[in-house]
Amino acid sequence: MEPETLEVDVLVVGAGPAGLSFAIHLARLAQERGEELAILVLDKAEELGRHQLSGAVMDPRGILALFPHARSEGFPVQSEVTDDAFLWLTEKGRRTFRGPFLPPNFRNEGKWIVSAQEMVVWLAEKAEAEGVEVYPGFAAAQLLWDGERLAGVRTADQGRGKDGEPKANFQPGMEIRARLTVLAEGPRGSLTKDLSEARGIWNGRNPQIYGVGVKELWEVERDDLVGKVLHTGGWPLGKRAYGGGWIYGLPDRKLSIGFVTGMDHGDPSFDYHALMQLWKTHPFMRELLEGGKMLRYGAKTVPEGGYWSLPKCWGDGWLVLGDSAGFLDAARLKGLHLAVESGMIGAEAAVEALAGGGGLSVEKLSRFDDLFEASKAREQLWKVRNFRQGFQKGFYRGMLGAGLTILTGGRLPAGRVPAKADHELYRKGLGHEPWPRVQPDGKLTFDKLTDVYHSGTVHEEDQPCHLHVLETSLCVDRCTEEYGNPCRHFCPAAVYEWEGGPGPKINASNCVHCKTCDVADPYQNIDWQVPESGGPVYLGM
Repeated sequence: MEPETLEVDVLVVGAGPAGLSFAIHLARLAQERGEELAILVLDKAEELGRHQLSGAVMDPRGILALFPHARSEGFPVQSEVTDDAFLWLTEKGRRTFRGPFLPPNFRNEGKWIVSAQEMVVWLAEKAEAEGVEVYPGFAAAQLLWDGERLAGVRTADQGRGKDGEPKANFQPGMEIRARLTVLAEGPRGSLTKDLSEARGIWNGRNPQIYGVGVKELWEVERDDLVGKVLHTGGWPLGKRAYGGGWIYGLPDRKLSIGFVTGMDHGDPSFDYHALMQLWKTHPFMRELLEGGKMLRYGAKTVPEGGYWSLPKCWGDGWLVLGDSAGFLDAARLKGLHLAVESGMIGAEAAVEALAGGGGLSVEKLSRFDDLFEASKAREQLWKVRNFRQGFQKGFYRGMLGAGLTILTGGRLPAGRVPAKADHELYRKGLGHEPWPRVQPDGKLTFDKLTDVYHSGTVHEEDQPCHLHVLETSLCVDRCTEEYGNPCRHFCPAAVYEWEGGPGPKINASNCVHCKTCDVADPYQNIDWQVPESGGPVYLGM
């Protein structure tokens, strides 16, 4: 069967905050010029917003630039932040910092607590009102090239069995060709990775470095927490890794809690899910959650590299936006507004490059750089350009560098602080200091499979595995001896198991699409590709 072909002016891969904001702003700008563009947005989630986990405290700056009257237009704000604090935890106690003693990057009063899933649904409705076509349930699987120009994508085939052979309901993927293809597929996007390999978009930049955020949504007995935003540092990470926790108070006695850890810790035995469960056993957390019920679970990678890790975001036929490019402020742990702003910057460059029909002016698309350099997004990221990298030299050097960054507005440390990719920092050998673990009790703490159930993750069992181990022999012959097979630890969804066979058993149906394996494998031997369907269901997250 030959694939169908669809031609549009602009194709956006990813119906998240960046992709939808780009589409909305571009449609408006084109209409102002009296032009009409065929804009199509694809998303791999079968329903819009299902794969959105980011949030939940958002700087409203971005959405108010796109929609000055967002609140009166029904933008889904769960609460404004009414109180915030930073807690430095020890194993049994804590020190609380508020008011003038609260570090500036943890001050959130007046910000909005939102659900990223609800935000995306709202933005999609606004995009469709502008004439944008938004199609969920279409996974973009392959880049299409016309010589040196990116010409669109091919979507994943539907109806193949585990063996890769077509089943009775087989349908080949569709070829969607566009004058401009925009990759806004979230952190560590598979097509963005392919684009980087083809065009070297990170050449001359710091590599992107990541954190893993593990998140739970709880219903608790207390009703006095709405609007409260708490961040924690210290225990259980101490000085062994970069990261910390969050607690956001939502309406209806709900709490969004989570723990994010930088992936450059170097320990192949590190378990992100287990550490989050340990964090919940702190007396403060236990008191907050006592008598409550865990409702939802999720995990995702977070791009933390900042300004120096931004790639080249434009080229012949393409743009890269949002988390795919790394538009996130690690010092404030905020990226939703930067995703929106990157989308708006991209739209302003694109409308000029697409003007008049015909092809695409790459020279005019290059205005993206000038627009970004003049933007608030650049101003914000520039001030914390060296915040995150210093932690790769050790906790105390990282804290010193981070403190100087905040106090001097980014002037110190001077120059560009280099960084290494996360997987390059693993320490070989199996004699690492063990991390404390808790025995899940099913009330406060949970095992991975229980949490995966609460993520709503569903995949068709009889489909090709989307997690490709490129060389199984490498796992068996080298990784076992050198690193002890870290995939069985780092995956927050129990996808990889070792049972003494010729390689890992891959439970692909558990995958929550966090991309941890694609980033964290020490040999870069795991290639995450989009499945034909399925994934998590992050309602209210």
